[in-house]
Amino acid sequence: MRVLILTGAGVSAESGIPTFRGKDGYWRNLDPAKLATPEAFARDPKLVWEWYRERRQRICKAQPNAAHEAIARLAEHADEFLLVTQNVDDLHARAGLPKEKMVQIHGDIFVTWCSRCDFGFTERKHDHDHDHEHEHEQEEEEENVVPRCAKCGALMRPGVVWFGEQLPWAELRRVETYLDRGACDVGIVVGTTATFGYIVDWALRASAECFGGELIEVNPEETPFSRFATRLVREPAAIALPRIVDQIVNS
Repeated sequence: MRVLILTGAGVSAESGIPTFRGKDGYWRNLDPAKLATPEAFARDPKLVWEWYRERRQRICKAQPNAAHEAIARLAEHADEFLLVTQNVDDLHARAGLPKEKMVQIHGDIFVTWCSRCDFGFTERKHDHDHDHEHEHEQEEEEENVVPRCAKCGALMRPGVVWFGEQLPWAELRRVETYLDRGACDVGIVVGTTATFGYIVDWALRASAECFGGELIEVNPEETPFSRFATRLVREPAAIALPRIVDQIVNS
């Protein structure tokens, strides 16, 4: 069984992580979509860092939900499996999904990299035993500081893909390589508004020439992808995915 899953902000929202476009997405009455840009960082890097530090802390306090756990379970049973997530949090990893089976196409919020050179580091590892309290104490001490690169002195930035930036080439290549190896038996698009054309394109390529395969959308709302799906599930991911995975694994 060959599987491709694409997840978006709706999956993390069920763990309490606000979406950019949702009613709870605003931060200090500011639109996050206007903070997540190179222009915003150039204009006010301190403000951008304050927002990302708060997001990091909120993610650390959140827990993977039943959707994350169901996806990790399906990965264990599939012969070939790839998750492509638009989410920059670590909830898929903390649910037990191996790094080699996951592509974070919009980056990782716990990575910090230089805005000029290739220097970067990860703030914390994806493990269950990490001392979150220690991390919070460290971040509180540095909350008013915009970090600078130890190699070149330039400003450091969160390791995420901002609006207007190119997707990371290495991660794009991983997705393309997986799709080039053939069609999938199951494709699932979960919790994404599918406003980015490449999400729809990857899902359709995964199901191309796949006779008898399924292309499932799990989303309470209709999206641009809905008309292509062979099966529509209008429920939250944490409710629908455990049932869908049970059906796939036991079929």
